[in-house]
Parts: sequence; C-alpha cells; structure tokens
Amino acid sequence: MNQLARLSLAFFLLLTNTGIFAQNSDAPKEVKRISENFDKNINEALNNWYLKKIIKDTVYTSDGDTTIPEFSDSVYIERIQNIPSAIELNYNPIVRNFIHVYSQKRRENVETILGLSNYYFPIFEKIFDQHELPHELKYLAIIESALNPRAVSRAGATGIWQFMYGTGKIYGLTINSFVDERRDPVKATRAAAEYLKDLYGIFGEWDLAIAAYNCGPGNVNKAIYRAGGKKNFWDIYYYLPRETRGYYPAFIAATYIMNYHEIHNIYPRPTNLPLATDTLHIKKKLHLKQVAEVLKIPGKQLEDLNPQYRRNIIPAINTTFTLKIPVDKTLEFLSMEDSIYNYKDEDFFKDQIIKNPRSTRFVHQTPSGKAKLYYKVKPGDNLGYIAEWYDLRASQLRYWNNIRGNIIRAGQKLVVYVPKSKVSYYKPINSLSFSEKQQRIGQPVEKKNTAIQDTETEKNGEYIYYKVKYGDTLWDIARKYPGVSQKELIRLNDLNNAKKLKAGQYLKIKKKT
Repeated sequence: MNQLARLSLAFFLLLTNTGIFAQNSDAPKEVKRISENFDKNINEALNNWYLKKIIKDTVYTSDGDTTIPEFSDSVYIERIQNIPSAIELNYNPIVRNFIHVYSQKRRENVETILGLSNYYFPIFEKIFDQHELPHELKYLAIIESALNPRAVSRAGATGIWQFMYGTGKIYGLTINSFVDERRDPVKATRAAAEYLKDLYGIFGEWDLAIAAYNCGPGNVNKAIYRAGGKKNFWDIYYYLPRETRGYYPAFIAATYIMNYHEIHNIYPRPTNLPLATDTLHIKKKLHLKQVAEVLKIPGKQLEDLNPQYRRNIIPAINTTFTLKIPVDKTLEFLSMEDSIYNYKDEDFFKDQIIKNPRSTRFVHQTPSGKAKLYYKVKPGDNLGYIAEWYDLRASQLRYWNNIRGNIIRAGQKLVVYVPKSKVSYYKPINSLSFSEKQQRIGQPVEKKNTAIQDTETEKNGEYIYYKVKYGDTLWDIARKYPGVSQKELIRLNDLNNAKKLKAGQYLKIKKKT
C-alpha cells in the first residue's frame, strides 16, 4: 500500500469513528437502509424490461473464474484513487456498501449494464465532450435508470436520465401522445448535459451538482444553509433528503465497478443492440413496422433503437424526426424510401390521428393593426423589463409566447406585437444594451447589464432591482426591504405565480423614503 493510500485509509477510519457517521447513532442502519433501497431500485429498473427483451436469448456464461472476491478497505481506496477523474471520488462505509451491492448482490444486473454500456456510453461521451463536461458523469445514468430508456419512477421521472415532465420541457424535450424525448438517448443526454452544466455553474463543485441533479438545487442550498454554509457533500450529508444521501456514494461505487469489474469476475452480457448505427431524418409519418418489415430488421431491435416513439409511430407532419437503424441498412433504406412509406400505409394509420404532435402550443392570432417583431432574451432580462421596453403588459408576452409563470431563458426568442406605425421605433430594442433600453423608458442606469448581473441589487431611480438567488421566496425578499410587502412585489412585477421565482430573475422594488 503506498503512502497516499495509507493516509486515505487513516482518513476513512477517522470518518468512521469521529466524522459524519459518528454524528448519528443510527448511522449503521442508515447505511444499510440506503444501500438496500438502491439494491431494490436497480433490480426493478432492469428486470422490468431489459432482462426480458434486450439481452440475447442464449444461455450466458462468463469467462474465467466465477467466484465473488472481497477486498480490504485499503485496496478499494487505492483503486479509487487510481481512477482518472475530474470529479472527486471518496471512500467510506456508505461507498463500500454500494460497491458490495454492485459486486456481490447485483452481479447479473451489472453484467447487463456493462453490455448496454457498449452501446450507450459512446453516445454519452460524445455529447459530454461537446459540452466540455467530465466523461465520468455518464455513470450517473446507471444510478438513474440502469441504462433503461423506458424506465419510469414512482414520481413519473422518465428515461435514461429520469427527467420529470416540467424539467424535460424546460430543457427543450418534446413530450406528447406520440413522442417522449425523455426516452431518446441522444436528446435526453443533451438535456442532461445542459442541466448538469447549469448545476455546476450554481455550486462550483461536482459533488453538490450531482446531489442537486437528484433532489434539485433548492434542497442542496437548504442543506448548505443548515450546515452553516459548508459546501461539501459529506458536510451537508444529514441535511439532505434521505434518498439523496445515497446518490453521490452510489455514483462513486458505479464509477469504481465500471472500471474494476473484471477484478470482481464480472463481464458484459451481449445485447441485441447493434454498436454501429446511422441516424436518418424523417419528414413524413412512418410506422416502425413499415421499416422493420421492408428492411427485415427485427421489430424489437428497431423499437429499442428508437424508444422515444410511444406508439411506434414517427409523427413527422410538417416537422422532422429522427430514425436510428443499423448502419448496414442505411443504403437499403435510401434506395427503398418510397416503398417503405407506402408499405401497408392504410393498415398502419387507419385508426391513428396525427396532427403535427410535436407542437402542443396554443397558436394565437396576430392582433389587428399590429406588426410582429422578435426579441432575443439576454442574461438578466425578465418579462417585466421587456414589457416596459415595448410598452406592453407582461401578460401579453405570456399569451403570445405561451409562457406559464415568469420563466424565460437567455437566448429564447420572444414574439412581440407593436403598432405598425411604430415599427421603426421598437425594432432597434433587440440590439440595444441594457442601459440604453432603460434610458428609453426614463430609467437611466450607469452600469452595463453585465455589471448588474454581478451585483445583488442595482439602484435605479425610484426602484431597486433585486437579483433572485436559488432558494429565495417572496417572503425572504420582502424582509430585506423595510416597508415592502409580498403583495406589492407581486403587483409591481406582474407575477402570476409567486411560488415560481427563477434564480437570476430581477425583481423591481419601489424605494421607501
């Protein structure tokens, strides 16, 4: 054992006897309960689908020794330290219990996950590379769904990355009667990458960002507050929701087992998923069975490659969707494309009603006498600001852009209607700086918008502009300013849901003399 491993073992023993696990007399029970719950969840996630459908229908025997080895804490510590990782990987009794779940209790499940990882991990790594994220984050998908794109939690979280409906919509995933892109391995991974990047931007530490992926940034911020401002997962451990306490340790254990599975005599199981695939862009409605029967592709394989289509229908009406097929079938598809679309068309679509299901938004009519302009949302903008700049009500912006609440994102394009006679007056607004836009409405600002974003409040004439932080409530904000009430904040900022404040949003507060 090298010197670093000895020091780590000493730290491990210190944690066990005097650290976070000694703070609670029920700690051993806590460790056991968390690992048992995880054991149950991973078993359900796999057995509900994969072991029955995607693993090849052959008797499987792993190569070599089938004994179940056990190792000392010092060995585990040294191995974890040798894993190349941009994310801190610790070792303690909780992590050890999760390693035992993977390496002892759920060995067959891990063999299945290893087989599936040969298909899914290259997809994850390419996308994380594009977003400049650590590749190790791919192991989170094991915790979330055991690499099952059809996994659905008791709370309704869906897909490999377990997005709730609202979060999926915020990150641009299409969800309707025909398509659920939370189950699309590519698009859901892109959304997960954006979400993880946002979480890391909030906390600046991967252990906290990973915890927040499970329970939300608000709960992690509450735990940090209750822990006296400490910003380390193990320091805030007992202040986190029970389920989240096991999330980061399970990630560390998953990272370990995926790197050292052979030492534990665990080997990948073969799957029916082809490692080489091609992605085609479909512009007409198409049933997966049309493709499968014409190209002689096993129907289950095609469904497993395209799990986002709930009814096995690609509803490409006035829009484009993707189809993933084995790469050796690409040229055949292109040469027989018309035949595929026409094959048993009436049979497959006889009872199906498809009317551009990608769009679930209400389409408004252009107001009479108005001209349409577009405004691209900038960092620090909110609906109140934009409404003032265009002499509108925030409720009009919500109606025209199908916005619920006050959540808008930088880069989002908003439709704005202005009098036709004033187009030349309002059109330049989109390209003006924050200060210039404020000056147009009689609210001069000395600092530029970028400077405003770095301050908590910005005094501006008769108003103060407060930048909302994660975990803030209207009650918290009102308390900061004597004489200001929640009711006044709601009225002044045209809030229709006071419970849904967005971090980074600015609230207008009237100065009190």
